[in-house]
Amino acid sequence: QVQLAESGGALVQPGGSLRLSCALSGFTLDYYDVGWFRQAPGKEREGVACIGGSNGGTNYANSVKGRFTISRANARNTVYLQMNSLKPEDTAVYYCARTYYTCSAYGLNTHYYVNWGQGTQVTVSE
Repeated sequence: QVQLAESGGALVQPGGSLRLSCALSGFTLDYYDVGWFRQAPGKEREGVACIGGSNGGTNYANSVKGRFTISRANARNTVYLQMNSLKPEDTAVYYCARTYYTCSAYGLNTHYYVNWGQGTQVTVSE
């Protein structure tokens, strides 16, 4: 059974850092690309970053470039999202998802992603 489980969300002050984890089961990261997405209250779900499971190629939303870094640990079947210089507008529920397509080509369009996790809450506030 394919499952994705996010963890690491928390309340953090502006300018702070967090690392989110996405533990994968039921499939091997070596053969699939994985993305991180977020959804703030009242807003549509948006792509944050994605990574190629085999080649490690990455793609980022403009809003997080230079602040967030996606990485993978294939031996652990886990994808990470390191978030630095956090802003209040980064507050959202963060999800990871698997795609059958190539991150580098199809990017962060939610239409191409399946098998979503349950999400983890990130709140950036004083």
